[in-house]
Amino acid sequence: MAAPSWQDIAATAQDLRDASIVQVNPPVPDAPSDLPKNVTGIPKQVLTVDEILITEIAPEKLLSSLASGKLTSTAVVNAFLRRAGLAQKLTNCITELLPREALSRAKFLDDYYDQHKSPIGTLHGLPISVKEHVGMKGKGLNGGFVSWWDHKSKEDSHVLRILWRAGCVFYARTTQPQTLMHLETSNNLYGVTVNPFNRGLTSGGSSGGEGALIGLRGSCLGVGSDIGGSVRSPSANCGLYGFRPTSYRVPVEGWTATMLGEEQIVAVIGPLSTSLEGIKLFMKTVISAKPWLVEPSCLPLPWKDLELERSIIHGRRLRVAVLWSDDIVKPHPPITRALNEVVSRLKDVSEVELSTWTPYKHDEAWEIIASLYFADGAKEEIDAINASGEPWRPLSRFIIQDNPYCKHLSIEEVWQWTSRREKYRCKYAEIWNLTATSIGANGEPANMVDVILAPVGPGAAPPLDHAKYWGYTSQWNLLDYPALVFPVSKVDPDIDKVEEGYEPTNEKDAFNYRLYEPEKYRDAPISLQLIGRRYEDEKVIEALEFIKDKIGLPFTTFV
Repeated sequence: MAAPSWQDIAATAQDLRDASIVQVNPPVPDAPSDLPKNVTGIPKQVLTVDEILITEIAPEKLLSSLASGKLTSTAVVNAFLRRAGLAQKLTNCITELLPREALSRAKFLDDYYDQHKSPIGTLHGLPISVKEHVGMKGKGLNGGFVSWWDHKSKEDSHVLRILWRAGCVFYARTTQPQTLMHLETSNNLYGVTVNPFNRGLTSGGSSGGEGALIGLRGSCLGVGSDIGGSVRSPSANCGLYGFRPTSYRVPVEGWTATMLGEEQIVAVIGPLSTSLEGIKLFMKTVISAKPWLVEPSCLPLPWKDLELERSIIHGRRLRVAVLWSDDIVKPHPPITRALNEVVSRLKDVSEVELSTWTPYKHDEAWEIIASLYFADGAKEEIDAINASGEPWRPLSRFIIQDNPYCKHLSIEEVWQWTSRREKYRCKYAEIWNLTATSIGANGEPANMVDVILAPVGPGAAPPLDHAKYWGYTSQWNLLDYPALVFPVSKVDPDIDKVEEGYEPTNEKDAFNYRLYEPEKYRDAPISLQLIGRRYEDEKVIEALEFIKDKIGLPFTTFV
């Protein structure tokens, strides 16, 4: 008997996904036959009032209602199942819904609450969505490859076990791209995931299913991963908060990808959420579980609260350096407008000191990271794609076949590139240290820049198959700096005009400049990011809490 074709496997995958959505009761509403570009308003037209209220509550407020008994987990899970199913019909973001398992879990939590009159944990009853390659026991684990369709997870991944013990409910699994190495989300099993604010644009990647689902409020908190921007890109493109933590703070055991075990560029798991508090809640919950006791690669660093707040109370100003451009690809007008708006308001905050961050050889940073991404010459990716006969997606071709730095490296060459990485990190640390205005008790630099305010990309969400510039996110992966994305505004073609007369400085800059046609980007979220030094994750989150409170971010309503 002949092996099934890749088309047969894809049809099976889609049939199973569709069958999981059919199990939702009451049935998921149909989407309009003629979809507008911006579909974020459709859920309010077809869901019930209660479902809208539940699914549009921030996760911290939802938890408060669950902990007080005002809402049951069953009611919350049902609402999110229906909205997630609708999000699939609008953006193609789901690989599988889990209504049977989720409702069984919700009933257990409701029964527990009825008996004990208290929640089971900090995440009691909260629905959490999960990127497909983060393993769930007995579920598929394909990593975006057709040939991996029959792979199954033997157990829940470590991070999911922690979240489960805290009382959450897993109810939705989301799409990812072929190879997991796109800043978009398209694969041959499920097709293309699009942006809910403008379906002509990408939702981002590689956690783009999470981005689209949460952007449509089919989830309020999701689990993604990031090796070059894969949490931050979809968060930025879909108007969300998203966090790339420093490596080895969040456990990763139990996921799948190619080249597992490589340590040159370390991928991380991170959250995406509708609220900043959702990001903090995820991080505190995971780290409070002391994951280093089970996964020894995780560093034994307890979560630290209020250090930044205490320093500001005692008269120290928050020092924010602004990266206006990386001097390789100039950001589109909407991004520059968002930077200007944030900076303008921060100038009126007496507790903030602003400066300009001068990029240091970000082109060299890309050369180093792009050389270390595929030390085997991308052999595992190539073999996984070719094994089923599935076609290469355009952005897989871009990052592997068209990537001049994608070469098979000898052991000695890996050492050499890793040494270059370390020298570059030392130079960047030296530059950061030079921002110090005083010397500490042991002669160390003190009162340095706290965070860098920067673009997340050279534009808002790009048109499909055009997310080809990674530099504004991969830079911080190379340095292993924590980075936190936050929403600011939306593209307005009447305001965000093309910069006429601009002369691009290189081929990448020219490609990006030609991409920008204001009407094509209408309604696309505009986001920025805060970046901190290694293992100053808490400071980055607290800095955004402070800034958000002082200047009223975001400056528009998204859903």
